[in-house]
Amino acid sequence: MNMKNRLFGAFGPMLLATLLIIVLFSAPFWLKTTYISPKVQRNAATSISPQIFKGQVIKQDVLDHHYVPFFGSSEWSRFDPFHPSVLATKYHRSYRPFLLGQKGSQSLNHFFIMQSINRQIRNKKAVFFISPQWFLPGGENPRVFSCYYSPLQTADWIQSEKGTSMDRYAAKRLLQMPSGRSDKFIAAALKRIILGTKPTIMQQFFIKYRRQMLLNEDKIYSPFGISDKNTKRISREARRLPNAYHYRQLDQLAGRIGKQHTNNNRFQIANKFWDHRIKNRLPRLKNFQARMSFLKSPEYSDFELVLNQFANDRTKVLFIIPPINKRWQAYTGLSADMLHQFDKKITYQLRSQGFNHIADLSRDGAINYFMTDTIHPGWRGWLKMDQSVRPFLTKKIGEPHYVIKKKFYSKRWQQLVPKD
Repeated sequence: MNMKNRLFGAFGPMLLATLLIIVLFSAPFWLKTTYISPKVQRNAATSISPQIFKGQVIKQDVLDHHYVPFFGSSEWSRFDPFHPSVLATKYHRSYRPFLLGQKGSQSLNHFFIMQSINRQIRNKKAVFFISPQWFLPGGENPRVFSCYYSPLQTADWIQSEKGTSMDRYAAKRLLQMPSGRSDKFIAAALKRIILGTKPTIMQQFFIKYRRQMLLNEDKIYSPFGISDKNTKRISREARRLPNAYHYRQLDQLAGRIGKQHTNNNRFQIANKFWDHRIKNRLPRLKNFQARMSFLKSPEYSDFELVLNQFANDRTKVLFIIPPINKRWQAYTGLSADMLHQFDKKITYQLRSQGFNHIADLSRDGAINYFMTDTIHPGWRGWLKMDQSVRPFLTKKIGEPHYVIKKKFYSKRWQQLVPKD
């Protein structure tokens, strides 16, 4: 055997395998469609998985099948019998929530998620949960943003951007994140978008090629490994509810269940959360939030990206503004006046641009068993929220009249403190 044959015998299979992988992941005509079974759809809608969060194929398929996007963060993982997914399942609602939120995910993550589902939310409905604690002075944590960053979603956006104020601000914010600077072609394209110019022909070619590879990878792997843990839990929780939906009866049941699960502390915080997260640290947490403020933050302009995209897609959106656990708020010294000002500021940003469907629960933090811990709704809180969610998603809603205002991208708005 000569040297050439020996080399081919040693490295030929590896080279052929590499070539096959390149062809498979880069060819635009492979894998045009991917079948997603109803079981995978159900599991994906409640999995709250980073895999789903960052992908495209599953989200698009699920939202094409009577699921409604519920944007938010860690609150969606607080399952109990009154969680939106449980109520929709138990009472055979015409919709099913698709939970889009992770611990630490904020407006900038959601803006890029929307780039992969624009067709699915265009002229449709959505629910968006606004967490006050997003609006800290430093804005979104770059490391947390990177955990949920999707180059596929970024490539989708770059291919469709039109040089608008929204696009330029999104490029600026993404370039401030390590994940946005991690790819030199994308970073170079972002710099051009910020200046109001199109990416170069070479950058466009690379981004299109990169997107195709990522999309094919998503088509191959996304249907696999989706846990059914939350689907099973929703079924178990649903069995605890009566067969007929009567608000007063359910509210009484929520109070009883909430009382059972918060009987080891005076703050009406779920026992497990109390034992694992607070109990041993309680003395150190006295007044630790006394100087905390949600009034000055780049998050206000990141949130404007979301509103701008909803307006472009003419999506009808119900916004949920939750309360803070009043007992915990008083103990930690979090200012009630500041929270009231936050409510005024975020409500003004919504209503002044035509986003008028708002479930403002910010004054309900003192209601017994309304919260499951310090900042997340539970039991009676979910049920109160359902009084807005259910009619919004099941009844006809008039066409929106959105008027996006560029001032909400300004530093001045980010730092503005509302005046009574």
